[in-house]
Amino acid sequence: MVDYHAANQPYQYGPSSAGNGAGGGGSMGDYMAQEDDWDRDLLLDPAWEKQQRKAETAANRICKVLAVNQENEHLMEDYERLASDLLEWIRRTIPWLEDRVPQKTIQEMQQKLEDFRDYRRVHKPPKVQEKCQLEINFNTLQTKLRLSNRPAFMPSEGRMVSDINNCWQHLEQAEKGYEEWLLNEIRRLERLDHLAEKFRQKASIHEAWTDGKEAMLKHRDYETATLSDIKALIRKHEAFESDLAAHQDRVEQIAAIAQELNELDYYDSHNVNTRCQKICDQWDALGSLTHSRREALEKTEKQLETIDQLHLEYAKRAAPFNNWMESAMEDLQDMFIVHTIEEIEGLISAHDQFKSTLPDADREREAILAIHKEAQRIAESNHIKLSGSNPYTTVTPQIINSKWEKVQQLVPKRDHALLEEQSKQQSNEHLRRQFASQANIVGPWIQTKMEEIGRISIEMNGTLEDQLSHLKQYERSIVDYKPNLDLLEQQHQLIQEALIFDNKHTNYTMEHIRVGWEQLLTTIARTINEVENQILTRDAKGISQEQMQEFRASFNHFDKDHGGALGPEEFKACLISLGYDVENDRQGDAEFNRIMSVVDPNHSGLVTFQAFIDFMSRETTDTDTADQVIASFKVLAGDKNFITAEELRRELPPDQAEYCIARMAPYQGPDAAPGALDYKSFSTALYGESDL
Repeated sequence: MVDYHAANQPYQYGPSSAGNGAGGGGSMGDYMAQEDDWDRDLLLDPAWEKQQRKAETAANRICKVLAVNQENEHLMEDYERLASDLLEWIRRTIPWLEDRVPQKTIQEMQQKLEDFRDYRRVHKPPKVQEKCQLEINFNTLQTKLRLSNRPAFMPSEGRMVSDINNCWQHLEQAEKGYEEWLLNEIRRLERLDHLAEKFRQKASIHEAWTDGKEAMLKHRDYETATLSDIKALIRKHEAFESDLAAHQDRVEQIAAIAQELNELDYYDSHNVNTRCQKICDQWDALGSLTHSRREALEKTEKQLETIDQLHLEYAKRAAPFNNWMESAMEDLQDMFIVHTIEEIEGLISAHDQFKSTLPDADREREAILAIHKEAQRIAESNHIKLSGSNPYTTVTPQIINSKWEKVQQLVPKRDHALLEEQSKQQSNEHLRRQFASQANIVGPWIQTKMEEIGRISIEMNGTLEDQLSHLKQYERSIVDYKPNLDLLEQQHQLIQEALIFDNKHTNYTMEHIRVGWEQLLTTIARTINEVENQILTRDAKGISQEQMQEFRASFNHFDKDHGGALGPEEFKACLISLGYDVENDRQGDAEFNRIMSVVDPNHSGLVTFQAFIDFMSRETTDTDTADQVIASFKVLAGDKNFITAEELRRELPPDQAEYCIARMAPYQGPDAAPGALDYKSFSTALYGESDL
């Protein structure tokens, strides 16, 4: 191969080699000087420069050709090596894929499948890549050879791309056949495993079901059983026979599965056949034992029917009798709460009726016990071992006798309790009648007095003093009646202590009496006060007795419900009858509203007789007004608009002067003097026309 770098070095001419060959003679300095001269001569020579360029071009072409040739040779070597490796791998792999020897277990076949999947996932993909790269390299090499006018590459025999593709196709066919064989073999083993597992499951279920069945069928438990036990055992045996028949299908399935496993050449067929034979033999033994046990049960059943009939009759009669005794004990011990003599007498009557049934109950008890004794006699005479208890009832003769004795003990206790309660209710009835007798007197008396007081306050008989005297006599009679109320309170206390809650002999309760008494005292006191106020008003206003009677007559006329007060419409009608202009127009309504504000300042909607008298007295008599009082203060103040404390103390008594000074506001007018007091606002406040 040509050294490209050596070819590019400048060609050296001159006597250097000759000079050196001659042994040289000059110094180094002379030599260098001489060479510089030569170089200058050469550089200036055109022929030499042209020759130099040709040499460089030739060297470059040779190097390029050699480089291409080297690269092609390298690609050829790589192809040969890769093709040999790939073909060797295919030759090793195909026999492995063509190995179709089946395994005995699905686990072994699954391992083969897992190895095949590893081959697919791990080993084959790099080889696929190598095959692809090999084809790429081959095509690239051919292209380069063609571009460089080289002859096409011919691989070694058997290493052509087509040869590799044929081997690869053979590999994939073996691979496909291997995969299909694996899957089919796994399905076959799965079928075998499924059948074997199905056989084992059904055999295990059957063996678990038959476990203890032979011992159960051989058990002679019927020898000491009662008839009810025998019947239960027979029903149980019938259920077992049904169950046995139902299991026949499972035994046949087990035999069929074992036969199929034999036909499919299952590797563990020997154990399957042994187990199947054992199951079939046991099945035949169970059938024989089942038939023998049924005969024994039916024979024993007939022997116990007579005793069972007696037990059943005993149970049918003992149960209701036991319930009757329990109900009787519950009733005899039941806590009773009564409130009247009628209720306790009803309980006593019911108890007497119950006692009359006791002789019949005792005869029924004896008959029930006789049935039990007869059953015992039959069992003993036939040497039958009874379980000791009646299968139809838990009520034993001992329980019946014990409860009967309890009933006998509770009857006299109940007699005593009822008699005590009867005595108590008789006492309570006496208290009720005693209270009712007194309450039926006091209640109407209070009501009568209330009505009489109402009539006195409304009627106009005699003078106000006569009415007041009459009312005070009523008040004394009411106070004198208080001992009757006290007696009623004592009787009520006894009723409360006896826990008596109702009294059919009277509609009055102590609470009603108390409220009525308090209303009576309040009414008489209020009525007396009203008459006293009327007398004060009459004397203060100078109203005659005739005027008072006229006022009362007018008021009573319009007091339709005799409630002692007039509503707005009733009061308006009264005013109209007295000549006031309060008709239903704007001026009349305004006047009526003014009058209502005077007689009903609290806006209660009612006008009392006292308010009516006050209003009428103001309307018919000469009374002091705020203006009159202001005029009087103005006289004391020397005709000034204010007054001083000295003037008040000089003109009025001390206590009244101090009263005015303490309540009069300072005067604020333009003519105010030091210490001036406002007597005008004070006077209007006295009559409610302003605030103090």
